[in-house]
Amino acid sequence: MSATGLRRLLVPGVFTVVGLVVLVALGLWQLERLQWKEALIARVESRIDAPPVAAPGPDSWAALDLGELEYQPVTISGRYRNAGEIHVVYTLTDPHGPVGGIGYLVMTPFETDDGWLVYVDRGFVPRDRKDATTRQGRRIEGETTVTGLVRQPSRRAWFTPADDPQKNEWFSRDPKIYAAAAGLPAAEVAPYIIDARFDPALPGGLPQGGETIVSFPNNHLQYAVTWFGLAAALLGVFLVFARGRLKG
Repeated sequence: MSATGLRRLLVPGVFTVVGLVVLVALGLWQLERLQWKEALIARVESRIDAPPVAAPGPDSWAALDLGELEYQPVTISGRYRNAGEIHVVYTLTDPHGPVGGIGYLVMTPFETDDGWLVYVDRGFVPRDRKDATTRQGRRIEGETTVTGLVRQPSRRAWFTPADDPQKNEWFSRDPKIYAAAAGLPAAEVAPYIIDARFDPALPGGLPQGGETIVSFPNNHLQYAVTWFGLAAALLGVFLVFARGRLKG
């Protein structure tokens, strides 16, 4: 093993060490993310069937962590403002109820007994049932109680189509956007949405509630294996390279 051969390996060796550090760090980070995701899934699974609590009111909104609150069962009492019904374009591919396909999620502002507002996702309707007059039972009038799951506003992707208020066709689930379009005071509208649970007593079954999708992609283990595998491959390539250089 000559000094010249070792000098030839200095620069490739430094790059290899740096690459190994980065790849191993990425693998360890994915393992940490795996632990976090598994804890999140366990927490949601234990929470989703828990008894409902009172929905958070305006006094708690400023400090509200919607990520921690998501899928929390809550209950509210008051009345729907049916004139403000919003239709969110949606494709229900795996329905729990009898209807699915292309249609709309019906978002209706709900005025609580305490005077503040929250948008309730009442459920899915097919495209030809967008108009409330086409649905048996139509709208719930008067005092009522709603039980459902807290949901965060959805993030708007760059390819998401623009909302069309004129046609009452929306492509985002965001109470701030709905409130602004309706001229509602932002301070009186909850920063979350409530997904209503299925109501078997609703005549005609529409909107079809209980269609909340609880899904958490969990590919962190595969990603960790990939990063560690790349680290092993890099080390193997360097060892083969180094052996050739030292022999030369």
